[in-house]
Amino acid sequence: MLISLDHAPDPSLELGELLTVVVIRAANVVNDIRENIKNLTGGRMVHYEKLIGRAVDDALQELEQKAKDRGYDGVIGVKIANPSVVEGGVEVIVYGNGFRKVAS
Repeated sequence: MLISLDHAPDPSLELGELLTVVVIRAANVVNDIRENIKNLTGGRMVHYEKLIGRAVDDALQELEQKAKDRGYDGVIGVKIANPSVVEGGVEVIVYGNGFRKVAS
């Protein structure tokens, strides 16, 4: 479970450590050239949009798995840092605090 609130909405949640994940996905060289040409003429850069979307999905799944591996029930305060296109790929950073449900 990933939650983007900045505070625990329920007092029965115990907040844990900050968890971070960085994902860098490589771009296809041919598509990269096409996107650079598109940048000259204007318009949507669909290849990069899809690449960033996949990187965000991968990062969120990895964050959720990292929380489970550390014994958390989920992550609260999930943030996605500005995904950026880097030389030959895209970079995405996601982070949040692990939480556990505490029995009342």
